[in-house]
Amino acid sequence: MDISRIRNFSIIAHIDHGKSTLADRMLELTNTIEKRKMQEQVLDSMELEREKGITIKMQPVRMEYVSNGTPYILNLIDTPGHIDFSYEVSRAMKAVEGCLLLVDATQGVQAQTLTTLGMARDAGLRIIPVVSKIDSPLARIDEVKLEIATLLGVDPDSVLGVSGKTGDGVLVLLDEIIKQIPPPVDDNVGKKDFRSLVFDFQYSNHKGVIVYVRAMNGEVRRHEKLEFKISGKTFLALEVGVFKPDDTPVEVIGPGEIGYIVTGIKEPGVASVGDTVGHERSTLPALPGYMKPIPMVWASIYPESQDDLNILKQALGRLSLSDSSYTYEEESSGTLGRGYRCGFLGMLHLEIITERLRREFHLDLVVTTPSITYYIKYKNGKEDVIYSPSLFPEDNLIAEVQEPWIRIKIITPHEYVGKINTLLYEHEAIIGDSDIFGESRASIEADMPLRELMRGFFDTLKSCTSGYASISYEMLPTKIADVVRLDLLVADEPVVPFTRVVSRRRMEEEAKISVERLAKALPRQMFTVKIQGKAMGRIIASETLSGMRKNVTQHMYGGDITRKMKLREKQKEGKKKMAEMGKVNIPQDVFIKMMKAD
Repeated sequence: MDISRIRNFSIIAHIDHGKSTLADRMLELTNTIEKRKMQEQVLDSMELEREKGITIKMQPVRMEYVSNGTPYILNLIDTPGHIDFSYEVSRAMKAVEGCLLLVDATQGVQAQTLTTLGMARDAGLRIIPVVSKIDSPLARIDEVKLEIATLLGVDPDSVLGVSGKTGDGVLVLLDEIIKQIPPPVDDNVGKKDFRSLVFDFQYSNHKGVIVYVRAMNGEVRRHEKLEFKISGKTFLALEVGVFKPDDTPVEVIGPGEIGYIVTGIKEPGVASVGDTVGHERSTLPALPGYMKPIPMVWASIYPESQDDLNILKQALGRLSLSDSSYTYEEESSGTLGRGYRCGFLGMLHLEIITERLRREFHLDLVVTTPSITYYIKYKNGKEDVIYSPSLFPEDNLIAEVQEPWIRIKIITPHEYVGKINTLLYEHEAIIGDSDIFGESRASIEADMPLRELMRGFFDTLKSCTSGYASISYEMLPTKIADVVRLDLLVADEPVVPFTRVVSRRRMEEEAKISVERLAKALPRQMFTVKIQGKAMGRIIASETLSGMRKNVTQHMYGGDITRKMKLREKQKEGKKKMAEMGKVNIPQDVFIKMMKAD
């Protein structure tokens, strides 16, 4: 196909603004998928994506479309909308020349709309503004078009309207994609050297690593010798193909096209997102890749049975071949045994990975309370990076603690601004600019510690605004933190998985809540057990769990009272010895209840 008749684009939007539904209609109207084979969320192949109704992994697809008698190839990369998967969106943008900025006609511009728009502008993409769900009785088409036009500085009449559900306006949109999005450019015209950017990859038991590439220069065919320019590994292309949307082998992938290459490589660590794949002895330099994503949230994952440790290790390795944005390393806990400390891009990312481990590998897991990274300066001059609360030092050893901060942007109806400001104050936020947005909404910016975002901020925000507020955030430089380590003690023994780092001003409240929760979850023992919260070297909350007691005089009918008293005293002494020597065995379901509550 002539490079001038190729169009590469992605769809970007806030979560649940209709990206996947619009992609379905495009596939149907271009006859990429027959009507009888159509199903909702065609490009969302993962079971979790269908169940949650969200896109988790970017997914490329190739459509063939005839406009005014001329055949074109349209390569679409459908991207996630949730803020945790912004890294997937940024990778997709390096592989395309344009994007559709999709905004729900019933909701208008949302916080994540602004984030993805900024990414598209930074990537230099041609942006086509589109209003979706125009068939909805709640659609505010003219008002939302004006919002988008103001945001982009364009005429409201240039904003297109579509319905992914009915297909209304989709054919017009396909023609506009061809008119407005520029074709790819091969800056090495006339030379045969092949060079491509790896924007994603997956692993197959039979085929090994399959890399998803955007061909920048030259052509690649089956059985040609290729090389990863960063890792230096060479391989034979066992198959080259395109996405229709299933993997479809082709003879050749040419410049400007998006496709896949089967490498046959089965060892981990060779393929990486952002690497350049080219001919083995190509003289072309490697392409600029991607910045490695930085984990924002850490949690430890342990198998409920230590017999499953090897299965967990293999599962984490397998998932990392399709999701390179999380990290893991082995660690051990005296309470839970051996497991892995994992870094994630956010709370939803953590939830998705752990759910995939449970479903796809049939593992029973214990996941510790999520935490963040702290940068410690000790009084003796040493410095350390702590990403596990159990390693956080005692208060008297610390000279200074730095923690990550974020800048959040919230878009909300006017009537909720007061409640949101109160919520931001409770979560230690510094409120910045506030603007009127559209006719009835406000935009609020604030800086806050990342740990406070994880302290139920999302859920509370949704609750106090009846679900109408939307939020996006970006990382800021670290700031000095006023935090302490909070330990939970059971029978005077600290339970490492329950250790947390909390704000100094909230430590007593947090200790009381955690101790009460554990007292309710822990089954009664044969002896009385103390459950305590300890911070800054002192006990700040305590509960007593009464021991089970047997009536040792039940076999006696009448008789001397002193004999009964002796038996009770003997029982009391036995309980005392048991309390001194006994250890409390905490069942796995207690750990799970405590983690879920957090």
